[in-house]
Amino acid sequence: MVAVYGVANLLQSVAAARTTLHHTFDPGLLLRLAGHRSYLVGVACQMLGFVLAFLARRDLPLFLVQASVAGALGVTALLGVLVLKWRLPAAEVLLLVLLLVGITALVLAAKPAPSRQLGTAGVVALVAALGVIGGLGFPAVRLHGAPGSVALGALAGLAFSAAAVAARPLASEHSFDAFLRDPLLYLLITHSIVGQLLLGLAMQRGSTTAAVAAMDAAGAVPAAIVGLLLLGDRIWPGREWLAGIGFLVTLAAVLGLTRYAEPQHQHVLLPDQRGHRRPEPHGQRPAAGRPGRTGAPALGPAAPPALGPTVPPVLGPAGAARSPAGQLAAGWRRRTTRS
Repeated sequence: MVAVYGVANLLQSVAAARTTLHHTFDPGLLLRLAGHRSYLVGVACQMLGFVLAFLARRDLPLFLVQASVAGALGVTALLGVLVLKWRLPAAEVLLLVLLLVGITALVLAAKPAPSRQLGTAGVVALVAALGVIGGLGFPAVRLHGAPGSVALGALAGLAFSAAAVAARPLASEHSFDAFLRDPLLYLLITHSIVGQLLLGLAMQRGSTTAAVAAMDAAGAVPAAIVGLLLLGDRIWPGREWLAGIGFLVTLAAVLGLTRYAEPQHQHVLLPDQRGHRRPEPHGQRPAAGRPGRTGAPALGPAAPPALGPTVPPVLGPAGAARSPAGQLAAGWRRRTTRS
């Protein structure tokens, strides 16, 4: 499960870096991301990891499953270094090691137990949480850089945390008919879609590590609290201290990664029709010879040289080179003045 989620994060990050940066909370981003094969493979890996996590939540407490999902961040970082040549600062490497230590402590402290049912109040709370997360997504999408990655990643984590809370009792259903009739199933699907959209927006803003770390931090705490208080999650007697230390170390490592993570990719900016800079997918450039209205030179391969003799440029009063048309106009003005 951990390895599958790690591969999914990496592949989705690659696709997000190649998609035009979005500044609105637009579900159409998912359709644009789906145009990249790497994103589709990443989603397939995430669905496999989701199924494995769903089966694990049948008996394992949420604080363990959510912390294990956070461990996928280490797999993502390792693959990024090996495959995409990411450069991780020393602080980030140390925090990844602490993340592994914290998850190990939680594994030793968690006691398997079936889940209790959530009840009508819990279902209503999940519906309300969906509205709150969606509402906060509209202002958060206007943030740029690391703050945007962290804010949108945290909202994605809250959505996935709500999905995990819905999945814990849902996994205990004994019949397929009851499984389909349970409203938790549809809340699980809706929260997952919203979380997926928010995660894609977060990854576009530069730092995959910061986005995923913020998602894991925001996703672990609420699910762990709800699981212990309402769903019957258990800790082995005498190991409460180990669970507490493990959870705090894991949370501190994830929060630290949101602080020290450096951008692994950035979008190329192009001039738009309003004279501002608009983002373009990483690795793509506009066609040559089509500058914006601001007069900024177009990026991309140089246009082929014109046939015929080359007219040397003439410098204007400010020392700026004039075009051939400008030279002809200047000569015409001089002749008119002399006459």
